[in-house]
Amino acid sequence: MSTRPRKPATFRLDDPELVFPEPKAEVADILVEPPTSSGEIAEAATVTAPPPKRSTIGTLFWASLGGLISFGFGLAVTNLVEDLFARSAALGWIGVGLATLFLFAFLVLVGREALALRRLGKIDGLRAKAQDAIVRDDRALALDVVSDLQSLYAQNARTARARASLADAKRDIIDGSDLVQLAERELMTSLDLEARRLVTGASKRVSVITAVAPRAVIDVAVVAATSIALIRKIADVYGGRPGTLGFFRLLRHVLTHLAVTGGMAAGEGFIDQIVGHGVAAKLSARLGEGVINGILTARIGLAAIAVCRPLPFVARPAPTLREVAGNLFEKNVS
Repeated sequence: MSTRPRKPATFRLDDPELVFPEPKAEVADILVEPPTSSGEIAEAATVTAPPPKRSTIGTLFWASLGGLISFGFGLAVTNLVEDLFARSAALGWIGVGLATLFLFAFLVLVGREALALRRLGKIDGLRAKAQDAIVRDDRALALDVVSDLQSLYAQNARTARARASLADAKRDIIDGSDLVQLAERELMTSLDLEARRLVTGASKRVSVITAVAPRAVIDVAVVAATSIALIRKIADVYGGRPGTLGFFRLLRHVLTHLAVTGGMAAGEGFIDQIVGHGVAAKLSARLGEGVINGILTARIGLAAIAVCRPLPFVARPAPTLREVAGNLFEKNVS
């Protein structure tokens, strides 16, 4: 094969003897994606799974049952007011007034629950949108995420300085991924510290109380009550503020997250914390149960943080079980 350089030549594009080679399939099939870091890819794989689709039959069942109960309650109130009018006009008007107050309070409660559900849905959608903006490196989508975050925390005094700093810096950021990570560092730092403090305090409290509790039923009650209060507080920290119905929805998301991540056994260093370094030999049975209950509470708290946080963990590391519950052994062993 000759290695001499080819002399320059001229040709016409409409020359019928000119043949252009076809592009190779493997080259044509190459798809260039925006660069993403390994942490972002891992976070994209650990996004909370979307809730399952609702059953149409189940929806019809609960809607019809709710309608029947509403009609029955309304007829009962109407009959009561009519009976009061039959006895005395004054009693009838008192009944009408009480029914009006009840209806007004009911509508207010329904409105509050609807707003709470809307806030939770907004946080879920915001987290998914932020994840999409990071993966696609979309600046327009990232600006939308930042705008939603500033609106979400507009009434939160603790984020005032962070929101001002973010508003000044976001004009200079070109990449969408960098913009979302900047928003995470500015807005989530103080909120993450507060959430971790709540989880650490709750796990310590449960560990101590259940270690001295005489009955197992008390252990269950303490863990349940503390976990419910912890989930509500973490939701408040991140702007969720769930109502009654919203809390049940949030609780379902937390339990789903625990199931997806493997529950307690998925916690990094969990087995090592229980049996490693000779700790098990130093603990009595009750103290060991207290430690396990404290770690269970910490796991629930970490799941609540993952569910309630409006941004995925990319620029900041996710809290670990060792960070929030690693000192339970020192407290109990001493």
